[in-house]
Amino acid sequence: MNAANGPVLRRNDYGPLEPYEGEPRLSVSVVVPAHGHQDKLDVTLASLAAQTYPSALLEVVVVDDGTEPPLRLPEIRPERTRITAPLAGGWASAHATNSGAAQSDGDVVLRLDSDMLVFDDHVESQMRWHHAADYLAVLGHKRFVDYKTLDPAAVHEAVRAGEAASLFDRDASEPQWIERIIDATDGLREADHRAFRVLVGASFSVPRRLFEASGGMDADVVLGSDTIFGYRLHQAGAVFVPDGGSSSWHLGPRQISTRGDLAKRYRRPHIANRVPEVDLKRPRAARAWDTPLADVLVDAGPGAESCVDALLGGTTADLRVTLLGEWPEPETGRHAPLDDPQLEARLLLESFKGEGRVRFAAAAAEDRRVPYRIRVPAAARPRPEAVAALVAHANEHRLGLVEVDLPEGTVRLERTAAAARAAHLGVAVADVWGAERVADGPLTAAFGAAPAGPSGPRGARGGRERGLGGKARRVVRRVLGP
Repeated sequence: MNAANGPVLRRNDYGPLEPYEGEPRLSVSVVVPAHGHQDKLDVTLASLAAQTYPSALLEVVVVDDGTEPPLRLPEIRPERTRITAPLAGGWASAHATNSGAAQSDGDVVLRLDSDMLVFDDHVESQMRWHHAADYLAVLGHKRFVDYKTLDPAAVHEAVRAGEAASLFDRDASEPQWIERIIDATDGLREADHRAFRVLVGASFSVPRRLFEASGGMDADVVLGSDTIFGYRLHQAGAVFVPDGGSSSWHLGPRQISTRGDLAKRYRRPHIANRVPEVDLKRPRAARAWDTPLADVLVDAGPGAESCVDALLGGTTADLRVTLLGEWPEPETGRHAPLDDPQLEARLLLESFKGEGRVRFAAAAAEDRRVPYRIRVPAAARPRPEAVAALVAHANEHRLGLVEVDLPEGTVRLERTAAAARAAHLGVAVADVWGAERVADGPLTAAFGAAPAGPSGPRGARGGRERGLGGKARRVVRRVLGP
């Protein structure tokens, strides 16, 4: 138990955690991005005015994202409610959410759509989880209903009386698609490294520290930013908790149900460029993406060029290689190139000058967007499938750290999400995601020398190593004799 942050949870198993039942102490900022639909906003605020969570600990920030005429505050609303404008430099839901978070000060940020009718304990139920641990992303429950005109005063009275469920027919409502994943994974407790997929924007809450550590929502993406934010939270070490203790009605159909095919086409490349592992959104093409699957670190030295070539030529094209060493400044005056004490470093610089997937650095830089960091000894000889096999092993066995012992050194894979959570809790990666050390078997073979067969030693791509071509060897034999 880490008293300051909550218990140490492994992977996404929040089973050891019990929702807090004591007196509330954390404040919450409910951020409501809104554009138009004053009538639905009035209903949302009326339901928020009837929450069981202490009003002194609750503020509501409505971010009016360019509505004309501007949105107004209705008569029925929480005591501490205000309307603000988005910060300069952007628009749409993600930017509005970031703006609302920046202009509020609650311990927890709860994002809520402006067309939600929430039950009386919607806020309280989510906040009980945040009182138990400070690295949770909590998802509010909802169902979609056909919108009908509602009287905010009647909504307020029904919610306050605990009768919000009676306002719509549950049997005629539509569940969220994420419920299939939640049900199939024991409420996400058995979910793999893609638990973040279930984070949808209508209702979720995160501690402000976690919101800021993740970088907030991606304001460059107009549609699909909630999935990207879920991934960012995962990378920052979050545990995802679907809160079925309270619920809400979403006033109107899912956006993707009205223009589904076009919405999916828009989302696919935007999400694929930012989220390496989410179903089939990233095509199986040998191309590089803005966020690579893995950062591979190789120390500059003997064998480094061959090692990097093997990595770049493997089946996992979606990686970024950083050569680590002391890199000289360009020579500008007359000099003796063959006597240069930094000749080997200069040759490596020149060899990969045109390769966009290779970087040069004195020390490894941290990029929290990338799910895996892999160190490979320069003398290793990775086979084409080496990186894919290592990542697959880590995911199949749900490990945060995999070390593969070779005669040339140790290959080391570290899961960024596991490292972030471990650092926050002050524990080892093995404590939050598990670890394994491998000394033999398929992984050692994948990064070691390829076995010799009847046709001779084989290179990184499984073909014969090229020395003198067959025709050239025959010429040599004729000249020198048998």
